[in-house]
Amino acid sequence: MMDQDKRIRVIIGLAGSGKTEFAINYAVSLAKKGRKVALVDLDVVNVYFRSREAKDELEEMGIKFIGSAIDARAVDTPAISSEIFGPLQDSTYDLVIDAGGSVNGARALGQFHEYLKPEETDVFFVLNANRPESRQASQAYGLMKEIEAAGRLKITGLVNASHMLKATSEADIERGDDLVTQVSEHLSIPVKYISVLADLAKKLDPNKYQGDILAIHLYNRESWML
Repeated sequence: MMDQDKRIRVIIGLAGSGKTEFAINYAVSLAKKGRKVALVDLDVVNVYFRSREAKDELEEMGIKFIGSAIDARAVDTPAISSEIFGPLQDSTYDLVIDAGGSVNGARALGQFHEYLKPEETDVFFVLNANRPESRQASQAYGLMKEIEAAGRLKITGLVNASHMLKATSEADIERGDDLVTQVSEHLSIPVKYISVLADLAKKLDPNKYQGDILAIHLYNRESWML
């Protein structure tokens, strides 16, 4: 299904939802297919667990990484590098944008609105049924509408990322599937992916859930972290 997605993919969702890990792994999957990939870290809201932390590893894979205009990982700044305009306009790139969590993060997308044309832009909203702010479908509806208004973009797909990090069980995936199914049916937005750790992904029946399984590696967490 990844080949059917539009050239520009904006990944958005609440902080702690699994948004950044999905964005990184999505970009890596494209690179492994031999695609020319750029990953933009537009998350200027959350100080922790941003895609820029994996910058060196991503660049070794041939992924062009674009983050803050200030090259200092300990500095939290909304100064986005002007390099972003290259892959936004260069149609030879597959572009993945890791947008900031919630409404404030979506606002950062507004300045690029004219480049994010609907015909070449997908916006994937990452939902985690274990997050208290989005545990109920009714909560998700409101969040998504606010984010669409702030980012001036239409959400085109849903991602089930109902994880508990390394403690994630199939029950978490099932809970997430129930949530994304409700949201999908209510808002007529398709479920595109299930974001799940590779070890658990091997045990899942792909016909049981909505969306394609994207087996992920935790690039943004040290091996000793839970």
